Amino acid sequence: MSAELTDDSQAKRNVAVLVAAQAILGGQMPMMFIVGGLAGSMLTGNPCFATLPISLIVFGSMTTAPWLSPLMQKYGRKTGFFVGAIAGALGAAVSAYGLYIASFMVFLVGAYLSGIYMSAQGFYRFAATDTASDRFRPKAISYVMAGGLISAIFGPQLNKLVQDASIIPFLGSYIAMIALNLIGMFLFLLLRLPKGTASKPKDIATTPPRSRKELLRDPKILVAISCGMVAYALMNLVMTSTPLAVVGCGLTKNNANDIVSAHVIAMFLPSFFTGHLIIRFGVERIMGLGLIILAGAGVVALSGMELPNFFVALMLLGFGWNFGFIGATTLLTSAHAPHERGRVQGMNDAIVFGCVTIASIASGGLMNCAGGSVVQGWAAVNYAMVPFLLLAGSALLWLVMNNKRAA
Repeated sequence: MSAELTDDSQAKRNVAVLVAAQAILGGQMPMMFIVGGLAGSMLTGNPCFATLPISLIVFGSMTTAPWLSPLMQKYGRKTGFFVGAIAGALGAAVSAYGLYIASFMVFLVGAYLSGIYMSAQGFYRFAATDTASDRFRPKAISYVMAGGLISAIFGPQLNKLVQDASIIPFLGSYIAMIALNLIGMFLFLLLRLPKGTASKPKDIATTPPRSRKELLRDPKILVAISCGMVAYALMNLVMTSTPLAVVGCGLTKNNANDIVSAHVIAMFLPSFFTGHLIIRFGVERIMGLGLIILAGAGVVALSGMELPNFFVALMLLGFGWNFGFIGATTLLTSAHAPHERGRVQGMNDAIVFGCVTIASIASGGLMNCAGGSVVQGWAAVNYAMVPFLLLAGSALLWLVMNNKRAA
């Protein structure tokens, strides 16, 4: 191993660039999750479909991961990241046009294209590990995720300034998203990452990568996917309904912006120390702590619909997601060989965001159609967390017991 890789200087440079990309381009994600459901509610006549635009974003991410990850394996991460940013700008433009002509279907097409950007952003955390040592890998993932802290503050506050800038509600939000993509994409020119297997055929491992069935028989990979899937899906399930619940119970759109901002801050603030905690206490314990905190978020949400309840529940939701998702990512990156990266990471994100898609669709249905009031809908959303937390907790316990038997 070269000295450059041993001291992680190259990895730290890449992490700095990816943190900036997470901060600038990532600002569009909280904006989309704030206005997507509200704009959808404005454009569709059926409230059960209000969160469908958010579902299409996640669905776009799910269907993109299986081809974007192999593309990056072959041609390099930068190629995939540029594809994502261009798709993000195009998606925001199509969504803006949908708002302009008051077409829900056109708005949904824009949401799907935005999902291609969401998929590309999901690979920032993996790119951070490509040149990192085993010791630095958990910290690299955490630092890149910490870049979302800036986007958590920046995105919702920018949205406050632009969401009512036009006669057409939320049109200004999507115009701002176009600018974020077109400006932020130039950061990727600063990355120093492997260019892909296409340019270095002699570096390809002689051992063929395992099939998807073989990969899913690996306990580490199976549990990493399961816990990452549950952490992300439950976070999305609750967050997607939050603006509708906040406005529906008599609070304001600015309250919704502030609550989502606090939630996204809580998602990324722990990233400054999550990697250190994983190194010190072990990845399984941190993942377990994340699942417990997610359960706590549901308890707080069910205890009332006052402004403090929303703030505390959504902040706990963010903390739980951080520990669960970064832990799952760290576990996954330690469970496969370098030449299996494209297959494993693409499969992981396809499964994770497939379940997130289902969660976001279910969120709108539970919130608007599972009861006769906002209170009943919000309760249905939070009760839906229970079986999935039990599933992920059981899978994690199985892995811990399996590791003990192996030891």
